[in-house]
Amino acid sequence: MKFGILTSGGDCSGLNAVIRAICLYIEQNVKNAEIVGIPDGYGGLIRGESFPLKQEDFSDILDRGGTILRTSRQPFKMMTVAENGSSRLQRMCENYRRMGLDCLFTLGGAGTHKTAALLSMEGCNVVGLPKTIDNDIYGTDVTFGFQTAVEVATEAIDRIRTTAASHGRTMLIEIMGNKAGWLTLHAGIAAGADMILIPEIPFSVDRVCDFVAAQRGAGKAYTIIAVAEGAVLASEVKFKKSERVFVRTERGESTVTQHLAEVLQERTGYETRSSVLGYLQRGGTPCAFDRLLSSRLGGYAAQLAASGKFGVTAAVAGNRITFNALTEIAGKYKLVAPDGDIVRFAKSIGIGFGV
Repeated sequence: MKFGILTSGGDCSGLNAVIRAICLYIEQNVKNAEIVGIPDGYGGLIRGESFPLKQEDFSDILDRGGTILRTSRQPFKMMTVAENGSSRLQRMCENYRRMGLDCLFTLGGAGTHKTAALLSMEGCNVVGLPKTIDNDIYGTDVTFGFQTAVEVATEAIDRIRTTAASHGRTMLIEIMGNKAGWLTLHAGIAAGADMILIPEIPFSVDRVCDFVAAQRGAGKAYTIIAVAEGAVLASEVKFKKSERVFVRTERGESTVTQHLAEVLQERTGYETRSSVLGYLQRGGTPCAFDRLLSSRLGGYAAQLAASGKFGVTAAVAGNRITFNALTEIAGKYKLVAPDGDIVRFAKSIGIGFGV
C-alpha cells in the first residue's frame, strides 16, 4: 500500500508526533508499504508534489513543534471553483490517483476536515486526524495541540500576573480562538483569571467596568481578564464578522481587546494594559499529554487505514480512541455551551463573563 500524509491549516504542537506514530505503525505492521509526505498541506496536493518519508525522517521528531511537512491554508470556498478549466478539488483528486495513493492522512482542523470530506466523496481513501489549538472539532472530546496551547497560555497569564500585581494594573490577555472559547476558558480558569470573555458569551462593556470597579472597591489590587480574540461585544452580535471588522477599523481599533482596555482605563481610572499572546500559543515542544495523545491518534489512524476503513477521522471519546464519519462531522463546530458545566463552575467561584 502507498500512504500519503499532509498537514493543513494552522500549525500546532503534536503534528510531528502524529506523523511519527503513523509511520511507525505502518513500518511495523504493513508489508511492502510506501509512505510519502505531501508538502504545504492541500497546496502540495493541488500541485501534485510529494517526497518519500524514510525512517530517518520521522524517528526523532516526537518532541519537535510545528510540522516537518510544512503547512498552508486553502480556503474551503475555493475548492470547487473552476480555475483555468478545473477546480482545486479536481486537481487534488487527479494528483491523488497520479501518485498511486491507497490512502491519504489529513491532519488538520475544521476546515481541513471539510475538504477531506469532499475528497472522500470523490472516491479518495481518506483518514483524518483532529488537530487544532481551538479544540473546536465536532465529535471529539479533545484535539491534539490544545493542551500544549493551554499550558503556554496559562504560563503567560501567570507571568503577566506578577506585573499586574506589582503595578496595580488591570491586565487584558488576548488568547487565540475566533469561533470557540475553549482555549481562553481553560487557560483562564487554570491561571486564576478574574474574568473570561469568549465568543460564545457576548459581553457588555458596562458589566466589565462594573466588575473591575467592584473588585477594586472590595480591596483587590489588580485584575486579570482573559479575552478570546473572537470575543464579541453584546452590541456587535447583530453584525457579521466582516461588519464587525469594519466598525472596529472605523474606530481605529484592531481588536476588541484594545477597545476594551482603552474604555476600562477611561471609565474606572485604573491603569490598564493589554497583551496579545498570538503565535506564541502555536509553537514549541508539545507537552507530555499531547505527545501521548498524538501518538495514540496517529497509530489508531494508521490501523484504520491498514484495515481498509476510510472516509473517517480519528476522535477521542472519554478514555477511548475511536472514529467518526467525515460526512457527519465536517462543517460542524464544537463550541462552549454558555450554560455548560465548566462555565457554571467558573461562575460559582466568582469568575465574571461580562454579562
